[in-house]
Amino acid sequence: MLEPGLSYTQERTVELKDTAAVYGSGKLNVLATPAMIALMENTALKCIENELESGKDSVGIEINAKHIKATAVGKKVSCRALVTEVDGRRIRFELEARDESGTIGTAVHDRFVIDPVKFMSKL
Repeated sequence: MLEPGLSYTQERTVELKDTAAVYGSGKLNVLATPAMIALMENTALKCIENELESGKDSVGIEINAKHIKATAVGKKVSCRALVTEVDGRRIRFELEARDESGTIGTAVHDRFVIDPVKFMSKL
C-alpha cells in the first residue's frame, strides 16, 4: 500500500560508464551528477513499483537534488528512498545517496502514478 514511511535501499558500484567524463557533465572520472540522479529516481521507482495497482506505472515529474561530494570509480554507492507524502496520484520522496565515507547527495523527488497506455496515447 502506498503510504508515507515506505522505503527502499539499493547499492551499486561506480563504474566508468557512470562518470562525469562519460556523461559529458565534466571531465573527471568521478560519479556524474546525472548518474547520481538517475540512481535516485530508479530507487524511488523500485520503492513503489510493487505497491501500484495492476496496470499502473509511475513517472518522475520533479527532482530537487544536491550533489555534495565526489565518488571515485570502484566505490560502492547506496541510495535510500523514503515516501514522505502521498497526495492522490502524486508521491513525494526524500532521497539520500551515500558512499563509504558518508552522504554524497540528497533530493526531494515527486512521481506521478499513471496508466501507461493512456500516457503514451497522448504523445
